[in-house]
Amino acid sequence: MSINLSKGQRISLEKEAGKALTRVAMGLGWGTKTVHSSGFFGFGKGPKEVSVDLDASCLLFDARQTQLDAIWFRQLRSKDGSIRHSGDDLSGGGGADQPNETIVVDLTSVPADVANIIFTVNSFTGEDFSGIPNAFCNIVDEQTGVEFARFNLSLEAGGYTGLIMAKLYRHEGEWKFHALGESASGRTFHEMLPRIQPHLG
Repeated sequence: MSINLSKGQRISLEKEAGKALTRVAMGLGWGTKTVHSSGFFGFGKGPKEVSVDLDASCLLFDARQTQLDAIWFRQLRSKDGSIRHSGDDLSGGGGADQPNETIVVDLTSVPADVANIIFTVNSFTGEDFSGIPNAFCNIVDEQTGVEFARFNLSLEAGGYTGLIMAKLYRHEGEWKFHALGESASGRTFHEMLPRIQPHLG
């Protein structure tokens, strides 16, 4: 089953799941990139697989739009322990639809002062998403595997190095989900903060 929201759509996670959601996961997957080398004096000519370093990040903001925490490759766990990153994959590769990096959010443990949770993707190596095979990001119910949204990075953010993927936000006592899908530029989430700010209202 997949709800498969498109860019700009919003849902109540609890209503879609039919119960109070407790854990959601962001997945980021990608393959190695093929480049064609002219070689050196004819040696090593032809296609070559090269590593690409994409990064999944998660940012926490309060109702005043102040950043409270960031979960990324330099901090794999939120300060309160409610959000965990699987670890930094520096090269990619693997099968299609298999995430290389995962961020899991325990919604029951997220502190009450967190109003918005923003998920982002960046190309740390500075290559844009076009030409990176099997590059995708998604949000799923971590317990059931039901997918709420998915973005094909090569198609939907091809000429860019960043994507503001989605946000979870509190509204009238429940968590809601907004599929953002806004392409941006930046090797880390820090460079995209001016583009993130308008989504916090």
